[in-house]
Amino acid sequence: MPILSSRGAGSAKGFGLTSGAKPIEVDYLVVAGAGGGGGGRGGGGGAGGYRTSFPGGTKISLTTGPTSITIGAGGSGGIYPSQTEATNGTNSVFSTITSAGGGGAGGEDTGPPTPGTYDKGKDGGSGGGGINSANPGNGNTPPVSPPQGNPGGPQPSGCQATSSGLGGGGAGEAGNTDGARAGGDGSASSITGSPVFYAGGGGGSGNGVAGGAGGDGGGASGAPDGQATADSGTVNTGGGGGGGRGTGNRGVGGGGGSGIVIIRVPSTCSPRVSVSPPTNTKTTSPAPDGSAGICTFTVSGTLTVS
Repeated sequence: MPILSSRGAGSAKGFGLTSGAKPIEVDYLVVAGAGGGGGGRGGGGGAGGYRTSFPGGTKISLTTGPTSITIGAGGSGGIYPSQTEATNGTNSVFSTITSAGGGGAGGEDTGPPTPGTYDKGKDGGSGGGGINSANPGNGNTPPVSPPQGNPGGPQPSGCQATSSGLGGGGAGEAGNTDGARAGGDGSASSITGSPVFYAGGGGGSGNGVAGGAGGDGGGASGAPDGQATADSGTVNTGGGGGGGRGTGNRGVGGGGGSGIVIIRVPSTCSPRVSVSPPTNTKTTSPAPDGSAGICTFTVSGTLTVS
C-alpha cells in the first residue's frame, strides 16, 4: 500500500478550503459634528448630517478585523466685531458611510475687514442660518439618498421679516420660516431600543426679543439681547450652535455639538465585537426582536470583529 503524505492527510483548512468567520451584518447611525452659530445677530448653526440604516435600510457587512470610526467635531461660533466666521462641523465616518458636518451660520457683516461677506449661512449636512435677507446654507451637501439634512431657514416676508439671525437646518426639517428664528428639529432614532432625537438645528439670535429655540436633537437656543455668548449645541448629538447677540450686536456664536456613531449588532454576533478606546461602550439593549449589541462611539476609535 502506498504511503500517504502528511500533507495529503491534512484537513481541508490546511488547503485554504474554508472561508473563516462569516461576515456580520450591522445597522448604523452616523451623525456628524454641527456648525457653529454666527456672531452678532447671528444665525443658528446647521445640524450635522444624519444617516442611518435602522430600521429597514441597507446594512453594512463587516468582515473579521478592525474598522476605524471617526466622530466629527462641532464647528466654532462666529465672533463680532472681529468678523470671525462661524465654521462648519467635521464629518463622521463609519465604513462606507460619511455624514457631512453641519454648516456654520452667518453673522454680522457691517464692518471691516470685508462688509457683506459673513451674513450667509454655509452649506453642510444641514445648512446654517443667515441673517437679514442673506441666503441660508443648503442642506444635504454633498447630496445622498435619503437626504442627510435640510437647509437653514429663509428670511420671512412682510410683517414677519426679521433683522435677527435665522434658524439652522435640522435632520427632520428646515430652519424656522415664520419669524421665530427656531432651529429645525432633528430626527428620532430607536437604534438603541428607545427613541432619541439627534441633529437639531441651532436657533437664531433675538433682536429685542428672546432668541430662537434650538431644534429637538441637541440644537442650542439663540442668544437674546445682552447675552454675550450663545449656547453651544449638545455634545454627541450633532446639534447646531445658537446665534450670538450680545450688547450692540457684539455677540459670540455658540459652538456646534460633536457627532456620534452607533452600531447595532445582532445578538448572536455580539460576542465577536469589541470597541476601543474604553471611552466608547458596548452594551446590550432591549428591542422588539430580542437583545442586540449596541456599540456607541462618542470619540473616534475602532470597532473590531473577531
